Amino acid sequence: MTDFFAGMDAIKYEGPDSDNDFAFRHYDPDEIVMGKALKDHLRFAAAYWHSFAWEGGDPFGGPTFQRPWYPQDDMGRAKLKADVAFEMFQILGVPYFCWHDADVRPEGANFAESRKRLEEIVDYFGEKMEATGVNLLWGTANLFSNRRFMSGAATNPDPDVFAYSAATVKACLDATHKLGGQNYVLWGGREGYETLLNTDMGRERQQAGRFLQMVVEYADKIGFKGGILIEPKPQEPTKHQYDYDVATVYGFLKDFGLENVVKVNVEQGHAILAGHSFEHELALARELGIFGSIDMNRNDYQSGWDTDQFPNNVPEMALAYYEVLRAGGFTTGGTNFDAKLRRQSLDPEDLVLAHVGGMDACAAGLKAAAKMLEDGKLEAAREARYAGWQSDTAQAMLAGDLEAAAARVEAEGIEPEPRSGRQERLENLVNRYV
Repeated sequence: MTDFFAGMDAIKYEGPDSDNDFAFRHYDPDEIVMGKALKDHLRFAAAYWHSFAWEGGDPFGGPTFQRPWYPQDDMGRAKLKADVAFEMFQILGVPYFCWHDADVRPEGANFAESRKRLEEIVDYFGEKMEATGVNLLWGTANLFSNRRFMSGAATNPDPDVFAYSAATVKACLDATHKLGGQNYVLWGGREGYETLLNTDMGRERQQAGRFLQMVVEYADKIGFKGGILIEPKPQEPTKHQYDYDVATVYGFLKDFGLENVVKVNVEQGHAILAGHSFEHELALARELGIFGSIDMNRNDYQSGWDTDQFPNNVPEMALAYYEVLRAGGFTTGGTNFDAKLRRQSLDPEDLVLAHVGGMDACAAGLKAAAKMLEDGKLEAAREARYAGWQSDTAQAMLAGDLEAAAARVEAEGIEPEPRSGRQERLENLVNRYV
């Protein structure tokens, strides 16, 4: 045991009337919702990078956090960081965690040393996981922080960077497989471009497509049974991203014959940066058959970038989980808190309480979503709006041609009158549940 969270007990459910900061008010992990325990609906995971690797810096100032495992430059401190991380997982009762390779081990002098360090910490993780019962929701590779990736990873104009990226992903996929990870995520942080003046877009898309095919082929070769996920990421850090949003990713997957193999990990903050709502991206992923998992956070709506704040907007989360439930819920995916403290929140208890608040808000949102779905009023209103399309005439029109559709207008004297979409009524309906 470390003393980082000294004196902090496991967080328990005390109900909505509790005034204990260190208690859940809405998240009772064993509460049955729609026939399933809440913990199995939500499948919470803590993100290793924001919680333990981020030092509190921003573009205008250096680190603000002082942690006993800083500087993160040797394996002894990497193991101390793991000790603290697993203590927090147990305090919160989260069943899963997620990592990038750069979060969990210091970079070596060369690739071989970095790989050996990853293998060493993976063995250490294995011991911690066995002792605590905490599992791995997904692993991934950091192919964006080091200057070697400044022009992309799979899309880089230098084939040696492509090879280095392939070696990195192979090592991370091997590690994820060894730890029994439920998914492997590819996050194209710099898979984009700043200007077309020096970019061959077609070539870069082909490289990215072939890279993903290689990942899928290797996962199959080693017997990895988890999901392979892409996380859509617009705008930031490069100006034009090839994985901009769910629709863009689906088109990319179709191009390379992977739409039935690879799914998406959708982040709330990224959805907003793409000009969408979270529920839009989730609904589209569901409709396209590529829904996999979510990163839960929020953006500051007065800022034009990805602030990665802990979620606290229950109405927004209810609409998001409504789409998750409509998709049948999570299978290999879950709710990963891709969120970080504000750089002024210095204390260990801030890290715990941020997760407590996020978990409570998620639970309240999911329970509201379940009530909406079970009551069926929202779905009934939606079905009523499209009821005309159930007629034999409407279905025959869809199966026919343009001339036949046009002929109906004059033959039947069709003069359509607009009908209300009743948006405000439906918004009022949703607010009854949240």
